[in-house]
Amino acid sequence: QVQLVESGGGLVQAGGSLRLSCAASGRTFNNYVMGWFRQAPGKEREFVATFSRSRSNTYYSDSVKGRFTISRDSAKNTVYLQMNNLKTEDSAIYYCAARSRTGPVQNLGSYDYWGQGTQVTVSS
Repeated sequence: QVQLVESGGGLVQAGGSLRLSCAASGRTFNNYVMGWFRQAPGKEREFVATFSRSRSNTYYSDSVKGRFTISRDSAKNTVYLQMNNLKTEDSAIYYCAARSRTGPVQNLGSYDYWGQGTQVTVSS
């Protein structure tokens, strides 16, 4: 079992920045590849960012590429999502997720564990 706890969400003006954190506990952090998803009201949960299985590469959705950066601190069992130049359309609940299986990294079904989410609201 893996427990994931997100933090760092909040209210920010368009053009601003936020850094989300996801602290993992339970089974060995390095056994899982972490990722971020988000879900806006009335919309499906969508992929935001993740690492390759080797952790040497990162993947981003087209909507956040160039503005968001995913990073990890293995010593702290924590994954981060630095979000810059935020737009109103980035407003959503952001979820941290962990996967151990193979499969498309942008698919929800590829992930084994999920956090409870943290709200990000971007005002105009």
